[in-house]
Amino acid sequence: MSSASTSQPPREQFTGQLGFILSAIGSAVGLGNIWRFPGVAYENGGGAFLLPYIIALLTAGIPILFLDYAIGHRFRGGPPMALRRIRRWLEGLGWFQVMICLVIAIYYAVIIGWALSFFVYSFDLRWGADTAAFFTGEYLRLSDTAAGEPWFTLDFVPAVLIPLAIVWIATIAVLAAGVAKGIEKANIVFLPILVIAFGILVVRSLFLDGAVDGLNALFTPDWGALGDPNVWIAAYSQIFFSLSVAFGIMITYSSYRARRANLTSPGLVVAFSNSGFELLAGIGVFSALGFLAHEQGVGVAELEGITGPILSFVTFPAVVSQMPAGQIFGALFFLSLAVAGFTSLISILQVVMASFQEKFGLTRLQAVFWIGGVAAVLSIAGFATTTGLIALDTIDNWANNIGIVASAVVMTILLVWVLRKGPELRAHLNAVSTFQVGRWWYVCVGVVVPAILGYMLVSRVVDLIVNGYEGYDAGYLLIAGWGTIVVLLAGALLLSAMRWRRDPDRFTAWPPYPPAVPEGKEATR
Repeated sequence: MSSASTSQPPREQFTGQLGFILSAIGSAVGLGNIWRFPGVAYENGGGAFLLPYIIALLTAGIPILFLDYAIGHRFRGGPPMALRRIRRWLEGLGWFQVMICLVIAIYYAVIIGWALSFFVYSFDLRWGADTAAFFTGEYLRLSDTAAGEPWFTLDFVPAVLIPLAIVWIATIAVLAAGVAKGIEKANIVFLPILVIAFGILVVRSLFLDGAVDGLNALFTPDWGALGDPNVWIAAYSQIFFSLSVAFGIMITYSSYRARRANLTSPGLVVAFSNSGFELLAGIGVFSALGFLAHEQGVGVAELEGITGPILSFVTFPAVVSQMPAGQIFGALFFLSLAVAGFTSLISILQVVMASFQEKFGLTRLQAVFWIGGVAAVLSIAGFATTTGLIALDTIDNWANNIGIVASAVVMTILLVWVLRKGPELRAHLNAVSTFQVGRWWYVCVGVVVPAILGYMLVSRVVDLIVNGYEGYDAGYLLIAGWGTIVVLLAGALLLSAMRWRRDPDRFTAWPPYPPAVPEGKEATR
């Protein structure tokens, strides 16, 4: 905006490469690594699933991670400012990504609150013998919509509200301390705790009766499954959702790196660490499920609730109840879940904070307390009630499967095909990094990613229109599901139209592009 007269203040930075890598791993390793990957792998070919999974990692996960890094590091901003510096009209896409982060943060926090509650409950195994009844009945007091109870209430559940408030206080405190003293230090403390706690849990699970049966169920390859296109889609979907890419987190984090910081090698460390943790989670979870099946005298295939919140808050408590010293291992599991979620939550909210700071000239504390305060109130009002689980399930489905996937498809098509920015972004990666990105990267981000994610997006939209979701009321889905997409778009348009307090366009990207070429040599394109 021409009326904005001052340039942006100096940008915060991570203290070094280790701090950045740990923070990026902390963002990527989240709830989905623990409760989603094992079940997805099991249901899509077992051991054979690892082949499409690795191919998806190499052809979509890492390439789009590099794309995020290049955008954030070269154009030095949160998604709205970084994308605006490429083309002014791209700012709206940046705010769309910010809105996705805001919506996800609002419901993501409540799952961490549940994990904190169950961490405490582990010490006396409070969930008893019927873990499903405890979770949805005694703990969540879930509205029985099938019996005519309302789809939305403001009937607060104290057992959920109190830990949720604690999560928001802790999140705001970390973000208020800044990038180096808050986010980086939190990850330096919490990531080792996560690895140690979950590592102990996995080792213990391996020595339980029936653990081998669980591992056989997970890793026995069904090679015939590779002929099913849905298995490949599941692999790309798992990689895409687990790496925290294409909705602003890695754009924001990479913008806090020094100008000459190496990007691609740390990116490989982050990507393979994330996948390594998923594999570790698969071993731990299916060892435990093998034990549960052994105790119940059934096959692993006969168990229900092996993915998502039901795995964590219904099935796993059942495992813990039957384990020797189950209190200790229950506490370790829910501590791991809370820590994994917390480090992801602070990365999601940092996208929102950074973007509002940059556009409206707010100090960090102003952004954290105002935006964080509003998000906390919305989170408590929407998800600490008797209908919180229903709202979470619905909004999560639309925000992830439509919002994030659409963001990725639009971003790759606009940058690679419309604006032809692929060569500049690749040149930037290669100018500052030790691992050089070849021309294969264009094929991955320009063809593979938009083609596969575009197919996922279209098929998901059609499925939701034709079949609805989980048997939920159509009117409720219209408001809570499709309404979420309307809110994302409306927020992006409104925020794009507002005035910048400081001129975001007073900026020169470094290093220059096209680079100076010694006479007689051809530029790298």
